[in-house]
Amino acid sequence: MHSDPLSQTLAALADPTRRAILARLTLGQASVNELAEPFEMSQPAISKHLKVLERAGLITRGREAQWRPCRLEPGPLRQVDAWLESYRIFWDQSLNKLDAYLAKTDGESGASE
Repeated sequence: MHSDPLSQTLAALADPTRRAILARLTLGQASVNELAEPFEMSQPAISKHLKVLERAGLITRGREAQWRPCRLEPGPLRQVDAWLESYRIFWDQSLNKLDAYLAKTDGESGASE
């Protein structure tokens, strides 16, 4: 598997089932059974998804008597957000340049009419 935390996080986020599980956990902690409800897959398959999320540090599993709640851990998502920030800046600058170019060309075409 990937050795650096960002790669582990991105690999975990690559699967739509795991993203759906994380989305559910934004509402609060949930048991494995609760997380498995919306999916048509076996309990072992859901458990494999949870293990990937846990290895990436995106969730933790607790223990309260017979209940083993899963909880979202936002730290790795902050790392992804920080990594994406430079790309956000790039796209913002690119779109600003495009806006300026379009305004200039629109102004030039309007002046010739």
